[in-house]
Amino acid sequence: MQIDKIENGIVFDHITAGKGMEVYNTLHLDRLSCQVAIIQNAKSEKMGAKDIIKINDLIDINLDVLCYIDKNITVSIIKDGKSAEKKTLSLPAELKNVIKCSNPRCISNNEDIDHIFTLVDDEGTYRCLYCETKAK
Repeated sequence: MQIDKIENGIVFDHITAGKGMEVYNTLHLDRLSCQVAIIQNAKSEKMGAKDIIKINDLIDINLDVLCYIDKNITVSIIKDGKSAEKKTLSLPAELKNVIKCSNPRCISNNEDIDHIFTLVDDEGTYRCLYCETKAK
C-alpha cells in the first residue's frame, strides 16, 4: 500500500496498533477540512504493528492529550516535504473534557460543567477533580 508523503502537515507515528481511531475521535479530526489519512496495522520493526495518522495541513492541535491515549506516540511537523520538528510529549497535568467520570453520582455527570481530571502520579493516573474517582 502506498500513502503519499505530505508537503506541510503533521504525522502521528508509533501509535499502538488499534488506537488510531481513538486518537482520531479524541482530537475530533473528522471536523477538519484538510486531508487526514489513518493507516492501521502498518508493519513496524520496533512494534510489530502500529497505526499512523497523517494530517495534510499545519493546524493547531492540543497535543497534550496524545500522551494520555498512548505514551508511544511521536509527533513530527512536516514543512516543505521534510521533517522540520519532532515534538516531545508528556502527560498533561490536567485533562479537560477528554474523559468522563465513571462515578454516576459525580457532579460533573449531573450538572453542565467541565469534566476535569488531574494527574496524581508519574504513572499516568488521573483522578476526577470533583469526586476523586480514578480514571479508567
